[in-house]
Amino acid sequence: MTMTVKLEAPLERALRERAAGLGRSASALIREALQHYLARPQPDAPSAYALGQGYFGKHAGPPELARQRKAELLSVWEQKRPAVAAKRGKAAR
Repeated sequence: MTMTVKLEAPLERALRERAAGLGRSASALIREALQHYLARPQPDAPSAYALGQGYFGKHAGPPELARQRKAELLSVWEQKRPAVAAKRGKAAR
């Protein structure tokens, strides 16, 4: 099978110089390099846990946050926006 590969000029020059120094063709060196590269074991993709490990446990909140998320959000919102809390208090009356 014939395949065309585009190389930047410095890489092509280095390949041709190495091939000439070894008395081999550039194609033979490329084939050998690909065979070595493809024979290496492929690294396992990191798990979702490994990708997020640095983020786990960084954010803490109330233990019931999952169940009471709306109430907690409202509490935080009211602390940041006292005017909203005042209006909410009037509406509740």
